[in-house]
Amino acid sequence: MLYMRSLRLSREKLEKAEKPRIVDTPKGKMLIPKPVDVDRLLRKVEKGKLVTVTQIMGKLAKDFCAAYTCPLTPEIFLWVSAETAEEDLKIGRKQVAPYWRVINDDGSLNEKFMGGVEIQATRLAEEGHTILLAQGKKPPKVKNFESSLQTL
Repeated sequence: MLYMRSLRLSREKLEKAEKPRIVDTPKGKMLIPKPVDVDRLLRKVEKGKLVTVTQIMGKLAKDFCAAYTCPLTPEIFLWVSAETAEEDLKIGRKQVAPYWRVINDDGSLNEKFMGGVEIQATRLAEEGHTILLAQGKKPPKVKNFESSLQTL
């Protein structure tokens, strides 16, 4: 029962009926996207390919004719999408947003995703990527990640 409530809450957050907002700032027009905007972009990332958070933010800004995207909301919405994807996988859905293909700008894995870097590393390795072990407090990285970056 608790699991189904959690699934419903994640899906509600993801599919919340709201509009993206454009806010005037001293740096220009800033986009505050919707969770579903981030989720839709994730679904375009092909198997074996990767994207960075910066690429996602840039594509969103371009699509909505903004100078830039809010630096906080895409990270939050990535987490919401990841949580929803994991919940969908648990109930047998096959078509989910491949959040594990999103890496940081330096090629490192995202420690904030459900299951931490372990699940992300496993899924990326299954898609043919080589994962370099963590160095001290730094998270694991995808080896030669630049060659796998997909243009959004």
